[in-house]
Amino acid sequence: MANIRRPRMKNGFLHADICVIGAGSGGLSVAAGAVQMGASVVLVEKGLMGGDCLNTGCVPSKALIAAAHAAKVIQSGQAFGVSGHEPVVDFSKVHAHVHGVINAIAPHDSINRFEALGVSVISGAARFIAADVIEADSAKIRARRFVVATGSSAAVPSIPGLANVPFLTNENVFHLTERPGHLIVIGGGPIGVELAQAFRRLGSNVTLLERFGLLAEDELEAVEVVRHALAADGVVVSENTQITGVSRDGQTVKVLIESADGDARAVSGTHILVAAGRQPNTSGLGLDAAGIKTSRHGITVDARLRTTNKRVYAIGDVAGGPQFTHVAAYQAGIVIRNVLFGLPASVNYKALPWVTYTDPELAHVGLTETEARKVVQAVQVLISPVSANDRAQTERSTDGLAKIMLGPNGRILGATIVGSRAGELISLWGLAISVGLRIGSVARLTVPYPSYSEISKRVASTHFVPTLFGPRMRYLVGLIQRVLP
Repeated sequence: MANIRRPRMKNGFLHADICVIGAGSGGLSVAAGAVQMGASVVLVEKGLMGGDCLNTGCVPSKALIAAAHAAKVIQSGQAFGVSGHEPVVDFSKVHAHVHGVINAIAPHDSINRFEALGVSVISGAARFIAADVIEADSAKIRARRFVVATGSSAAVPSIPGLANVPFLTNENVFHLTERPGHLIVIGGGPIGVELAQAFRRLGSNVTLLERFGLLAEDELEAVEVVRHALAADGVVVSENTQITGVSRDGQTVKVLIESADGDARAVSGTHILVAAGRQPNTSGLGLDAAGIKTSRHGITVDARLRTTNKRVYAIGDVAGGPQFTHVAAYQAGIVIRNVLFGLPASVNYKALPWVTYTDPELAHVGLTETEARKVVQAVQVLISPVSANDRAQTERSTDGLAKIMLGPNGRILGATIVGSRAGELISLWGLAISVGLRIGSVARLTVPYPSYSEISKRVASTHFVPTLFGPRMRYLVGLIQRVLP
């Protein structure tokens, strides 16, 4: 690649325009974008290129979910006139599938690719030793700007006895080559719910324990659909449950629980999966030496993602904001505009989507109903069932709903869809919110028939039903018909 500006060695320091710490999705986006726009870039990573998303997060989990979906299809063919049967799952081959997917994507995130782009990649742990200098693998890097993108790790709750019992997290669960006999999942957030359903469909018995309620950030109506799907698959869900202790007896693990009404009992299984949230990876970075403040949520940043050291930016999970891969990529764009062009770009999450990849999927963007009612006096809520969609009927996938929150003059404030392909359908509503569209814009869309995209048009159209089919319209049409030639 011509005209690449590469970091240069001077007086014992490697000098660069930008030094990125962490080669996960956010860090890679900054490094690739900046070097291709003409900046000299150093990228430091102590672990695997691609970070959590590629190696222990989004990619392997969705690959496992795809295997679970294949098992479900085999099991449920009878409804279509196809002889269904209990699937035979070779879990070692499931493992091979998951890691085959990782290996297929890995070259895009590899050291070779980034060095070919012109990035200087250093394998090692980074540590600030001054406000504008880090040390990594015996090299000292001085940069005009730094971007910390070190991500997060599985949080381990303080449960008596847990530290003395082997347990799984997202960091090692995808290394299993044998199917768990009975998996006990601690945590009812997106990761816990997705993996609970996937392992159940692949043949494990699964018990899910949640201290409060499932998917607490989502709309209650949508969560109820997911809750019903988990029960239909055979996942035993225990909500509002306090875990009081964990122990091991041979090959059996025992989890002591207490319900909200004080009822105490034990749940026995073969494996425990901890999916109780994430914690930012700030340890060992020497942030104090660079004057960078932190909290329990991560590195403190302003709306431009600058830390208390204005030379240093932080993005992704380590910055304490929404913990999604697509957020890290979005934040990378904000940082590039600030660092390369001096533009005062700031984050705006009003159209932030998220998806829980259960079956059915649960997707959301913008404000929930509760949030909308806090900021707008008059909120209109539109709801339409997925069962009204003809494509869903053809595929026998009719569980779910679309729920839209509107403000004054039909302004779209938020959307939740729970149903098949909800993660694909939600982007339309994200665009509508980001550009300030009103509900009529969606209602007037012409969409292909039969398609799941009709769900969005149908729920939007319900806004106009009282006006179009009400007494005033009937009177008006009657009047017009009497005077028309």
